[in-house]
Amino acid sequence: MSETQSVDLRAIIASARVVAVLGAHPDPTRPAFYVPQDLKDAGARLLPVNAQRVGESLWGEPIRATLAELNEAVDVVDVFRRAEHLHAHLDDVLAMRPLPRVVWLQAGIEDETFAQSLRDVGITVVQNRCMLADRRRLAVEHIR
Repeated sequence: MSETQSVDLRAIIASARVVAVLGAHPDPTRPAFYVPQDLKDAGARLLPVNAQRVGESLWGEPIRATLAELNEAVDVVDVFRRAEHLHAHLDDVLAMRPLPRVVWLQAGIEDETFAQSLRDVGITVVQNRCMLADRRRLAVEHIR
């Protein structure tokens, strides 16, 4: 059984009050917008991160260049970056204080080496799953 299969996805989503969105994008047709927007509609606060869009804002928050710039507790880091780019973000995730409870790699994104580096410091990792699809499938109506 993989770690993703053994974690309580419903509990993770239902308690994802503050979500950092790595790779956030303002185009409403892109998953990096509409998946987090679904979480916001369910009650989450979103903190967008995208080095290419610093100076813009999204979901009422300024877009930060890196995860390390977030100066508050984050429940979930929701990742919209291709697997080949994950290792470039590892140090930023590990520099977050406090560390996030969960790093969620969206559908199509999987890297076991990256995931194990996070698990080694106590971060739960979900790989290759869509938070929007899982929220709807598990009937999580409100994030608390």
